[in-house]
Amino acid sequence: MKSYRKELWFNVPSRRGFINITPNIETCLKESGIEEGMVLVNAMHITASVFINDDESGLHHDYEVWLEKLAPHEPVSSYQHNYGEDNADAHMKRQIMGRGVVVAITKGVLDFGPWEQIFYGEFDGRRNKRVLVKIIGE
Repeated sequence: MKSYRKELWFNVPSRRGFINITPNIETCLKESGIEEGMVLVNAMHITASVFINDDESGLHHDYEVWLEKLAPHEPVSSYQHNYGEDNADAHMKRQIMGRGVVVAITKGVLDFGPWEQIFYGEFDGRRNKRVLVKIIGE
């Protein structure tokens, strides 16, 4: 069995954003040479997320609105965690959207369902953050 590990770095210039990282993961898969196995993709920061869904701008807007209703950024004074910080909402948004994903690899490609893509979700941006890609298989 082979193992491959790589860190991808992202810097979203705004507080929040979604990036389709599927092409990055496909590049990692090619670099690994693995044809059959699994890929783990997870955010290595507690205010960011990796998730799978459709690459559709209306859906991403709806996520923004929904997440802001569930965990509004302001007023920052409404969160106990925000003593000296202003990112309690980002921690909660990450909890909802998840830490990472696992995708099967079949015949050298990501074994997705229709429309599935992998996204990096940023909830407290404006600095470098990393995503771990771990591929195991043969």
